[in-house]
Amino acid sequence: MREDATTVVDRGQYLDAVTPWEQEGWRAAALDWVAEELGAHGLRAAGPLRVRLRPWSVLVRVPVAERPAVWFKASPPAGAFEGPLTAALARWVPGHVLRPLAVDAARGWSLLPDGGDLFRTVLGREPVAPRAWEELLAQYASMQRALVPHVPALERLGVPAARTAGLPAVFERLLAGDRVLGPADRARLEALRPRLADWCAELGSLGVPDSLDHADLHDGQVFRPAPGRYTFFDWGDAAVSHPFCSLRVTAERALHHHGPRALPRLLDAYLEPWTGESRTAAGLRRAAALAWRLSVLSRAAAWGRLFPGASGAGPGAEQSARWLLDLLAEPPFRAG
Repeated sequence: MREDATTVVDRGQYLDAVTPWEQEGWRAAALDWVAEELGAHGLRAAGPLRVRLRPWSVLVRVPVAERPAVWFKASPPAGAFEGPLTAALARWVPGHVLRPLAVDAARGWSLLPDGGDLFRTVLGREPVAPRAWEELLAQYASMQRALVPHVPALERLGVPAARTAGLPAVFERLLAGDRVLGPADRARLEALRPRLADWCAELGSLGVPDSLDHADLHDGQVFRPAPGRYTFFDWGDAAVSHPFCSLRVTAERALHHHGPRALPRLLDAYLEPWTGESRTAAGLRRAAALAWRLSVLSRAAAWGRLFPGASGAGPGAEQSARWLLDLLAEPPFRAG
C-alpha cells in the first residue's frame, strides 16, 4: 500500500506541523505495516487514504474492502504508551474501549477498527437530552473504578504519572518550563504554591484512589455506537492521576449544550459509581471540586508530547499557559 495522488492530507491550523509523515522511508514503512496487519486479519485496503497531521499524531483513515474503514495512528515517542494502553484496556474493561487490530509499541503505531458514530456527530444531527451525557459520565466513572487495581500496570505501560500526591511537582515542572506567561501572571501562580499543596493533600485524604485520567474526554473522543452505549478512545493525553480530573472537560461540553442547570445531575451521575467504602456525598463533591481545578495540570502537561522537532512556542503553549491560569478560578459548583 502506498500514498498516491488521491491521498487527502489535512493539517488543520498546523500548516507547519513537523511529523514523520514527511519522511518517505517512514511513510512507506508505516503503510507497509498497515497492509501486512490488514492481511493478517484477512483484509485489504481499497480506496484513497485520508491523512490527518498534527504535531502530536499522524492519523490515517484506510478504506477496507467490504467493511468499515480502519485507522492507523502514530504517536510521538512521549505518547508511545497509547497503543499498549489501548490494548490493555480492551482486556481489562472490554466493551468500554476499542480493541486494536494491531499495535507496534516500539514505533508507537496502532491499527484500530472503526467505532461507529462519534458522539459529536450524533449531537450535530439530532436532539440529545442531558440524560445522554449523564449516561456517558456514569459509564466512564464505572470504567475508571474498575481500573483502580490496574494502576501499577498502567504505570509499567508508560502512562505518565500525575498522581494526586505528585501534582505539586507537576505544577513546578510546568511553571519552570513555561515561556508564555507574563510577569504578573507568573507571580500569581507562584503565590498559589501553598494553597495548591493543601488542595492536593486534601484531595488525597478523601478516599478516592488514583486511576486513569483521560485528560481530554470531549464529544470528539467518544463513539456512540447505539443509544446509551459509549466507547472511549484517543488516550494520548492520558495520565495516572486522580480519576475525578476527567470530569471537567466532559461536563463543560455538556454545559455548552444544555446550560448550567444540567450540572447537578451530571455531577450525581459521575459520582454515583464512587459511592460506598465510607465515602460521603459531601466528601465526593468536595473531591470533585478540588479535582476540577487541579485537572488543568494534566491537560497542560500533555502538550509536551509532540513529535521531535515540533515547536513548543505555538498555540498549544499559549493554551497550556491559560490552563495553568485556570488554577486561579473557582469551580462552578459548591464543594460539598
